[in-house]
Formats: sequence, C-alpha cells, structure tokens
Amino acid sequence: MLELIISLISGAVGGNVAGSVIKGINQGTVINSIAGIVGGGLGGQILSALTGGAAMAEGAAASGIDLGSIITQVAGGGVGGGVVLAIVSVIRSMMAKG
Repeated sequence: MLELIISLISGAVGGNVAGSVIKGINQGTVINSIAGIVGGGLGGQILSALTGGAAMAEGAAASGIDLGSIITQVAGGGVGGGVVLAIVSVIRSMMAKG
C-alpha cells in the first residue's frame, strides 16, 4: 500500500515537473497532477512488476522499509506521470484541431 501511495505522489510531481520543463505539454496544475497521478500509478506498477516488486515487498515486510523498492516506485511514478501527461497533451491538441 505504501508503494502505491509513493507512486501516486511521485506521478503527480512528475507530471508537474514535466509540464514545467516542457512548455508544449503543460496543461495547468490540475490536469498535470491528475495525469501524473494516473501515470504514476501505472508506471510504478509496471516498473515494480518488471523488477520483481513482489519479492522486494516480502523483503520489506520482513526487515522494515526497503529503500530500493521506494526508489523504484519514485522513478516509475515520476516517469509514468510525465509520459501520461505527454499523451494527454497530444490528445487534447488533436481534439482542438478537429
């Protein structure tokens, strides 16, 4: 549960950072955050599955907080948030033209 919360928060931050850095995809704080949260949840789960998150979670439960797992969730959430924001930006620009 903690990993999911970290992914969602990291996604919101990642979406807002991506919107700040790449002005062409900035959709405003609310949409950046929502897209980031969605992307963070997806990105964190995908990256966790690829890196064996279940094994990490069992290790964390046995020994406390697992720093490697937290870093994985932050990275996956942040990147996922930025990617989903870019996709939302492309879709919104296509809808505006059509």
